[in-house]
Amino acid sequence: MQRLRTVGAILAGGVGQRVGLNTPKQLIRIAGRTILEHTIAVFEAAPEVDEILVLMAPGFTAEAEAMVERNGYRKVSRVLEGGASRTETTWRALQALGEQECNVLLHDGARPLLPAEVVTACVEALQVHSAIDVAVPTSDTIMVVEPGPGGEVVKDIPARARLRRVQTPQGFRLSVIREAYERAFADPGFAGRAPTDDCGVVLHYMPDVPIHIVPGSEQNIKVTHPIDIAIAEKLLQLAASQSPDNFPKPGT
Repeated sequence: MQRLRTVGAILAGGVGQRVGLNTPKQLIRIAGRTILEHTIAVFEAAPEVDEILVLMAPGFTAEAEAMVERNGYRKVSRVLEGGASRTETTWRALQALGEQECNVLLHDGARPLLPAEVVTACVEALQVHSAIDVAVPTSDTIMVVEPGPGGEVVKDIPARARLRRVQTPQGFRLSVIREAYERAFADPGFAGRAPTDDCGVVLHYMPDVPIHIVPGSEQNIKVTHPIDIAIAEKLLQLAASQSPDNFPKPGT
């Protein structure tokens, strides 16, 4: 069976409010490059990825395009403007992919430390599954809370062995994720309770489609809070010192 084309869609439409910025956090420079450059470079170097789409925060597409040209990223076919929400940004990526069937990896642009082996595992899993999610076991106990007298109270403590922390990429056969979103947008209540990730859309609107778990990595952190910037920088510097060719300086 011929291998389907694999497209990496990097979702970089957010603004870094939680890291105290009014500009996209993906443009923060760490370890010599912006977070977005580190993220694109992972997919650019992955032999399993054929094409890259970048969905950028409104008002910053020109800056992202200049970044792509400066670094000579050959796989980036388009830089598109993201939407006002995660679901809208994903939908714009899906629309841009056209009608030809392919596999799409939807990756958070604020996860610059995605290991190459996780990308490989995702692509391999999509050979036999039509929906996959990258996740790691939780080392923390997770509790469910509800409002109570004077504040929140514990409602439930699920068994930790069955809990996972979700990462990205989340991967899909294009026809599957597109149909899930079409069903979602046809639901009048979707806008008021939109899930925070794309697997949530498939789980709710196409429940008969199994979502296969691909083991993630503790290294694959999301830069969300100020402390994450410092952690990501140290990890990137360590990776660069161990394998300098993985992180060439800008312009080289």
